[in-house]
Amino acid sequence: MPEQPYEPERAIAGTGMGGAMDLGASEAVTLEKTPGGPQGTGPAGKPRSLWSDAWRDLRRNPVFLVSALVILFLVFVSLWPSALASGSPLECDLSKAQDGPGPGAPFGYDGQGCNVYTRTVYGARTSVMVGVLATLGVAVFGSVLGGLAGYFGGTGDSVLSRVTDIFFAIPVVLGGLVLLSVVTSNTVWPVIGFMVLLGWPQISRIARGSVITAKHNDYVQAARALGASDSRILLRHIAPNAVAPVIVVATIALGTYIALEATLSYLGVGLKPPSVSWGIDISAASPYIRNAPHALLWPSGALAITVLAFIMLGDAVRDALDPKLR
Repeated sequence: MPEQPYEPERAIAGTGMGGAMDLGASEAVTLEKTPGGPQGTGPAGKPRSLWSDAWRDLRRNPVFLVSALVILFLVFVSLWPSALASGSPLECDLSKAQDGPGPGAPFGYDGQGCNVYTRTVYGARTSVMVGVLATLGVAVFGSVLGGLAGYFGGTGDSVLSRVTDIFFAIPVVLGGLVLLSVVTSNTVWPVIGFMVLLGWPQISRIARGSVITAKHNDYVQAARALGASDSRILLRHIAPNAVAPVIVVATIALGTYIALEATLSYLGVGLKPPSVSWGIDISAASPYIRNAPHALLWPSGALAITVLAFIMLGDAVRDALDPKLR
């Protein structure tokens, strides 16, 4: 069979069956400009990244949309609680103690005569702030330690692995009872510091495994062969491809930290009055559960919805960022 002359205006495209077919230049351009492009490409025929694919899947996931709307509402309430509740959460009237819903108090009053609605709205600020700040601290501290240990290995990696094992053996609630019982501060910082102290090993181990997997990829070896420094390889090549598991775990852990803050406050070692917290309100309403169940129902419901929203968001993000689940 005579050889066909090489024509530079021809393009080669994969058939998807392991072979190849010739396309004319006009056909190749048309393929690139086709809306949506071939599978795995964007609107202009450019390869889609993991993040663009994940965002496309998230926008079509009703679980993500519902949880995101709930979280946006919680953020709004945390930033501007006065937009939804008038008055101060610290204003109480003992003459109205344990009263049911009424004008200006749709959720009724607690055992101290405080407006349950106002305290529930203002309690969102503390819970969300503690959860977000604790998650950021855990994610940054754990990712840096785990990423460096996974990349460089050696003695530092072995020491970090043993230290994380020790922290994993500490019961979280028991550790909070011991460590926070000696703290007299009424601010959120001791609680956040405790969560970071006991929460970083999980993120560290996940970041370490992701970095170990990423550093053996061909593009990292090529960058190292071209003389790229360790800092450039870590920041430009490894970190963007190893951060997805950390984001997933941190998103789910945020709801867990909110529940942990409420648990510690309920036990009396977390936040303390005059701070406003769902855990404090649940603890104060527990003795009056028979006479005033509404005082316990509303802060408990707000806490449950908040934790569930962040867990649902984390599950949706995990499904979008894990190609094996598609």
